[in-house]
Formats: sequence, structure tokens, C-alpha cells
Amino acid sequence: MTLRLRQTIYAILAVSGAALFGAAGTAQETAAPEPPAETAKAPPLAMLTVIAGAIGPATAKQVADAVEEAETRRADVLILKIDTPGGLVTSTREIISSILESQVPVAGYVAPAGGHAASAGTYIIYATAIAAMAPGTNIGAATPVTIGGGMPGLPSPEDAAPKKEGGEDGAAEEAPARTPQPSNEDAMAAKATNDAVAHIRSLAEMHGRNADWAEKAVREGASLSARAAVEEGVVEFIAADLGELLRLMHGREVATAAGKRVLDTEGAGIVEIEPGAMTKLLAILSNPNVAFILMLIGIYGLIFEFSNPGTIGPGVIGAICLLLGLYALNQLPLDYAGLALILLGLALMVTEAFTPTFGVLGLGGVIAFVLGGAMLIDSDQPEFQLSWSVIAGTAVVSVLTLAALLGYAWRAQTRPVATGSEELTGMEAQVIDWADGQGHVWVHSERWRARGPHQLAPGEKVRIEKLDGLTLVLSDAPAVHG
Repeated sequence: MTLRLRQTIYAILAVSGAALFGAAGTAQETAAPEPPAETAKAPPLAMLTVIAGAIGPATAKQVADAVEEAETRRADVLILKIDTPGGLVTSTREIISSILESQVPVAGYVAPAGGHAASAGTYIIYATAIAAMAPGTNIGAATPVTIGGGMPGLPSPEDAAPKKEGGEDGAAEEAPARTPQPSNEDAMAAKATNDAVAHIRSLAEMHGRNADWAEKAVREGASLSARAAVEEGVVEFIAADLGELLRLMHGREVATAAGKRVLDTEGAGIVEIEPGAMTKLLAILSNPNVAFILMLIGIYGLIFEFSNPGTIGPGVIGAICLLLGLYALNQLPLDYAGLALILLGLALMVTEAFTPTFGVLGLGGVIAFVLGGAMLIDSDQPEFQLSWSVIAGTAVVSVLTLAALLGYAWRAQTRPVATGSEELTGMEAQVIDWADGQGHVWVHSERWRARGPHQLAPGEKVRIEKLDGLTLVLSDAPAVHG
């Protein structure tokens, strides 16, 4: 093969290789997928619900509904804005369960300035994934209140102080302090306190907060200002408003029921969740004074219906009020001895009305009613206790109702008979027609068959002696004209 031929072949191979590589490069370029366009991300969403006032069944439903709404809308965070003096233990535990089971991070924010998260509010703050306070707020005082006002299980100063006793040489010696024997009431209070301590410590450990101070808040009723709470590790930070709260939360990793989650809250839009109609209705019904009055209206409505069958209205209204009252009372911590006394008092007053005993049963019923009202709600929270004015007012109404029923019963017993044969006896009748000792007379705008004296003239006035079946027996004596 000549040199020129080899050069020609090499040139052709070189050109072919270059073309192949170029085609491969072009194909690779064509086949390579283009990076997807960046998807526009929705702005972060923060949802807010406000907890103000005493914690009760309505608050528990409000928080549960807010958690459900936040999960439905896939919110980045749910903020509980808290200002509460405390509330019912059962409702507080329901709220904590809703928070811990939430798929959405829940933040607790004690606000506005001057507000506080006392008692039940402290437990709720410890349950949230992020805790913050506004300037000028405080947290704490979570001690369960016991009857008698003392701390459960603690000796009195007199018992704890060492006693001075005289020795053989006359010198005073210190006697060992007496260990007080706890009463049954103290033992129950100590159990409640220990349970509360264990609960709040578990919440503190879950979110890495100060468990020792939490125990101190329960056992000693300790409280902290906002700045001191941050220093003690009770809350994460102080935020002057919701905007600062969202900014400070941004980027923090928190625990939820769905696992760890990093908060994306900077610049988030805030949507407030208002309590629903049922929550507002429950808030009204869970007022023990309202529930108590509804129950009484229901009972009196049914009593009126049973004593006057067929009126319908009082029975319907009474049944509705009674069911609403019982539903509302079922949401509250009842003392069943108090409820039994109330029912006994009402029963005695009703018995007095239908079988008069000259006030003996009625007075006993009023006393049982008042005592039962005072004992009805088993709670140390003033917001969930019956007002003495309501107890006194309903007792007065019951007494007046009882007096009215007694008066009615007395008048009914002394009133002349207005129906039946007894009513006709002694009445005056007018002869319509008469023959051979029988005929017809006119009385009470009615025509009656009658028998009596042998001869009577039509139009003559006669006196009715008695009723024999459906026939009037007329007296021989002439009717007395008044």
C-alpha cells in the first residue's frame, strides 16, 4: 500500500471518528433531561387560637377543634395564646392530650402583657413544643388547692418545732420533733400532689425544660416572671408580639406526634381560629349556675305538666331544660352527695305540695336543697362553683312555689264542691212539665228527669234533694228564694 493511500485511509477514519463523537455528543445533549423548573412554594401558615379565662370543657373542645383545623390545613404551627388563672383538672388533661397527639407543632404563648399562665396554664405551657411569654407576664402557682388551705402532708409549725423539756439537772433539753400522723384528707391531698408532680415532670422532660422548677411550682406554688422563666429554662424566649414569636421560632427543631420537625415560620401568615357555635354553647352551659338553673326549670316544668296533664308546653320546655342541665352538669366535677341532697330537697317540697304536712316536709326540703347546692360542684376554682346568690335565689323561688302550691291545695280542699251529685244537692230547679209525681225540670241550663211531690205546676221552683242515677229526687219542702 502506497504512502498516499495510507494517508487517505487515515484521513477518512479520522473524519469518521470525529463525526461519530460529534453525533454522540449531540445525542447526549439531546437526551439529557432539563432540570425541572423550581416549584413555587406556598408561604408558611401559622394558626392561632386564644385561651382566655378559666379552663373548662369548652376550652378543651376549642383546643381539640383548633388542632384538627391546623392538621386539615397543614399549618406550619399552631399557637395557643394563653391568659388563664387555671381550671378543671379533667379539662386540662384533655387539652394536654390534644397537644401531644397533634401532627402540627403547637406553641404556647403567654400573652398579652399583664396576663399569666397560672395553675392549669403552667401544665399546658409545659406540654407545648415551643413555649414563650410576652413581657410583663408570669407563670406558675400550680399547686393543687386542698380543703383547709394548707400544703398536703406538711407538719404545722407547732409540730415541726423542737420542744423544750426539763432534764434531771433542771436544764432544758430539746425533745425530738413529733412526726404528725397524716389524716385521710392529707393522704388524699398528698396523692393528688404527687400525681401532679409526676405529670408535669414528664412534660418537662419531653421538651427539655426545667423539671425541678416545675415540681417546685406544684409543691410550693412558685411563680416566675417572663425574664426569670427564660433564665430558668421554663420557656424558650420572650416575644413582644406574634411577629417576633414567629421570627424567633423559625428554624427550631421540635417534636410532634408525627416525629421531629423543623419550624418554618418566618413571615408566616396568621389565621385565627374562632371557637365554633357548639363550643360557645358549651361555654355557656358549663357555667354551673346556668346548668343548675336549667335543671330546676326542667324539674318544675315536668311537675307542672304532671299535675296538669295535657298542657304540653311546660312538659316540652321542662324536658329540654332538664336534658341541657344534666348534660352541662355531666361536664363538671360533681359531688354526687350534693346532687342527691338537691333531688331529695325537691322531692320533699313536691311531696309537701301534694300531701300537705303544714310545712314540715317543705322546710326539710329547702334545707336539703341549700346544702346540696353548696356541695354540688367538687372544684376549688371559683369560676366552677355555684354562686351563693344563685343558691339563695333558687331556694327562695322554691319556697314561694311551695307556698303557692300549698295555698292552692288548701283552697281546693275548702272550696265547695262544684261538680257531680254533691253539687246538685240543695240546688233550685224549675218545673217544666209534671204529672203524677214525675216529670222534667230545668237546672244548670239542662233538662233533667225528676220525681217528687205528687202535684207540681209548670214554672214552679223546687229544691233538689239528691240524684238517683240520672233522675233528680225533689224535696217536698218548697224552694227557698233568696
